[in-house]
Amino acid sequence: MRLPRTLLVLSALALSVARPDPASAQNFFEELFGIGRAAKPPVPRQPIPGTPVPPPPGAPGVPGAPPAGDEAAKPATPAPPRQPVVLKAPADDNVYGQDLMLNGLTGGLKFERAGSGVTAKVTLPGTRISQPTESCTVKLNAGGAVALTSEGKPDGVARLEAAASECPLRFEVVDGGVIATPLGGNPVCTFSAADCATTPKGLWGPPAAGLIPRAGEFDSARGVADKAVRDNYKVMTQRLRGQDVRPVVQEQAAFSSDREELCRTYAREGAHGFCHLRFTEARAIALAARLGANTSAPTASAAPRPVRKRPAPVDGMNPEGAASAIAD
Repeated sequence: MRLPRTLLVLSALALSVARPDPASAQNFFEELFGIGRAAKPPVPRQPIPGTPVPPPPGAPGVPGAPPAGDEAAKPATPAPPRQPVVLKAPADDNVYGQDLMLNGLTGGLKFERAGSGVTAKVTLPGTRISQPTESCTVKLNAGGAVALTSEGKPDGVARLEAAASECPLRFEVVDGGVIATPLGGNPVCTFSAADCATTPKGLWGPPAAGLIPRAGEFDSARGVADKAVRDNYKVMTQRLRGQDVRPVVQEQAAFSSDREELCRTYAREGAHGFCHLRFTEARAIALAARLGANTSAPTASAAPRPVRKRPAPVDGMNPEGAASAIAD
């Protein structure tokens, strides 16, 4: 019984002499006894009968796997081109019969229907030529009605002109007022016989007393109008090429300063923002019209957002903490 064990020990000694490397001897014993790296790899877990076998990684349909077949050959769908934003254009006759004043302060302007046409009674405010510190007024057509001609809607809003009057004027109708611009390039209309120089350019609208209660409505609509101007400007610059872009960029850069120049003298503009809103809306509508959009079909609403009522404070609650919790 001891002979096989002796032979086994002698064989191990002979191998260790022939291969003195300790690592080689260790490998011999691992292979001999089936341990270490020579051990058999673990048998993979078999699926339970009746359960679906998950697909291997990279197979079609697996998240992260590349598309197979015809799907890989299909090109990516390009993003649809930007479309202009169209605000609701003011009704052509929304100011008819109303008493409008330049900057809501002085003068007088009233549009009336005359058959199929439109007339206006205009009183221009100004300063005396001989005494610039004194104010004066001049009534066009001696106080009678001035015939107006319709020029359509080249910029998306109704345009009327009094080209044959003593002070040629252009009127662009906005919601609740009109923007007046002298024709011929001279901003001043001089009436020597009346010793009066007038500057009728600006927004003719209602006085501030009736606008201040609507300040929240105007502020909400102003955000929509500002965004419409930016979006329409981006669409226009994307459609134009080369030197055609430069005039649009310059016009957009002057937009804010032109608005400020027009509106800074409107009565209590800082309290209601009526002039800023109407000038911005007119700009957004004009850009949409130049982009070929249908300005009679609005795509954005400037309706005021509902104002949430603040809940009454609970007894024992810090009012400042309650306000901050509502804000959060």
